[in-house]
Amino acid sequence: MLKRFVRDESGQGITEYGAILAFVAILVALVFSITKGALTSAISAAFSAVISQLNNLSAAAGSAS
Repeated sequence: MLKRFVRDESGQGITEYGAILAFVAILVALVFSITKGALTSAISAAFSAVISQLNNLSAAAGSAS
């Protein structure tokens, strides 16, 4: 019974994915804490630029039809 328990790897994949997810979460938290808000404003500016481009495309498509 002990040998079968040691060889059983059915939960190994979930454990590995959980460990990777935890590592990425810690890494993201460290990056945000190190940049002290500079990264937040850069992300916000990038999303604002995308929204502006989408609005421009929408207006151009509306005037073309």
